[in-house]
Amino acid sequence: MRGLCVFLAVSLGVFLAHCRDGKTVSPEATRPRQDASEPRFLSAGRELRFASYYGAGMVLQRAPERAVVWGYGGRKAPVLLTLAGPQGRGIYNSSVADGIWRVMLDPVDAGGPYNITVTQEGSSSSVTLTDVLFGDIWLCGGQSNMAFTVAQLLNASEELAQASKFPSVRIFMVALEQSDEEMTDLTVEVPWSVPTAALLGEVLLGWYTRGGLVILQSDPALWSEGLNGQFLPWDFGLLSAGPIQKSVLWNAMIHPLLNMTLKGAIWYQGEANSAYNRDKYNCTFPSMIDDWRTAFHSGSGNQTASDFPFGFVQLSTWKKNAADGFPEIRWHQTADYGFAPNERMKHTFMAVALDLPDAESPWGSIHPRFKQDAAYRLMLGARAVAYGEKGISFQGPYPISVNTTNTTHLVITYNQDISATQSENIFEICCSKEPCGYDSSWTHVPMMPQGPTTVTVLVGKCPMRDVSSLRYAWTDWPCDFKACPIYSADRVLPAPPFICQL
Repeated sequence: MRGLCVFLAVSLGVFLAHCRDGKTVSPEATRPRQDASEPRFLSAGRELRFASYYGAGMVLQRAPERAVVWGYGGRKAPVLLTLAGPQGRGIYNSSVADGIWRVMLDPVDAGGPYNITVTQEGSSSSVTLTDVLFGDIWLCGGQSNMAFTVAQLLNASEELAQASKFPSVRIFMVALEQSDEEMTDLTVEVPWSVPTAALLGEVLLGWYTRGGLVILQSDPALWSEGLNGQFLPWDFGLLSAGPIQKSVLWNAMIHPLLNMTLKGAIWYQGEANSAYNRDKYNCTFPSMIDDWRTAFHSGSGNQTASDFPFGFVQLSTWKKNAADGFPEIRWHQTADYGFAPNERMKHTFMAVALDLPDAESPWGSIHPRFKQDAAYRLMLGARAVAYGEKGISFQGPYPISVNTTNTTHLVITYNQDISATQSENIFEICCSKEPCGYDSSWTHVPMMPQGPTTVTVLVGKCPMRDVSSLRYAWTDWPCDFKACPIYSADRVLPAPPFICQL
């Protein structure tokens, strides 16, 4: 399912602040776009060069994985690559086939800086990349919320002031391009750079989560692909129409990156699918994750994990009292499990965002400004799933049972202690002798907290034997900012929406 949406790449090093010695010279805040034929390097001959997304100041994947480095050579003479830095000096040889050389480095621990130099036998020319770090590479993409700049946040000045405190984080952005064929190399929008306030505020989106993990995103993803492979232009007033051919964005923007060893991916998309092939999203989204994992694992010589961690943001809000498909997409984002990871979507993590509405956003309510909250929830998931930290709570409460105590009440028991407040309309029941669907007749019913892990729902006039289904927060805009009725006991993580047959 390649090409499900626009794929926009930003790679970065994370958890590296403690690994650097000496000073880092920040690149210019903005640079002109670089074509794939014009990679960034220090000194080069006419023929010998690195691929476009290798550059001075970049990050390569740290040990235990092995980073892949590749580029172009004009003759069949062997290429010699030298890696020099804190862990010593490594020398690697590569032949040139069809004009391309490729080296798989030995595992390198996090840190740096390193210099990477390539020379070719019989030539006096050389190419050197300086200030290369080893860390974790995260590939990030999605739709317009992945293009939201730091300058658009509510506390933009405070966030931008933090940029200079992360010299070991490096950012990179692929240009928004398309191709009918899978490309070997790509066009660079923002070369590898140290974050600056100007860069994060004007050129690309970034959100920080203090405490180590930094996630930086890219440009708008404006289109969505359905199972039949057709893209739908999606316009919320701020976005323009895009390509209609299938996979043209995968071909130009993601396929060239398959050689690179990655740690994981972050995804923020789904708004367009609320109106297009919505009922297939529970298949297309997990299938896309599967396909990315297979492609990156193979392309990197089996160095990128075949089940690399994949984090995503469950859709936030758009319109109040609207039947717009957002609840269904939220459900389908989990392959209809309601939570992640699950049996169908293993090694994934999800940031619930339905409690982060922003009616006053100057960029439209489809673009809430509370990105730090979504980023923090992603960070918790990454620490638990991607980095295996123990004792990290990263999932909101989810029901493990629904029982009847009498003829009037349902008791919902959650998988953890909860903080619950009374609500008249967050729960709905379907009163029917037949199984209910998303578009059946549903009735709002009151809910009250009962115990540390339970709430009760009053079914009202519906005979208990006819209560066939129950659902929670099944609307585009279920609550005000951080005011949904059910959270984790510390009120950090909201309960995700769910629907179940009784």
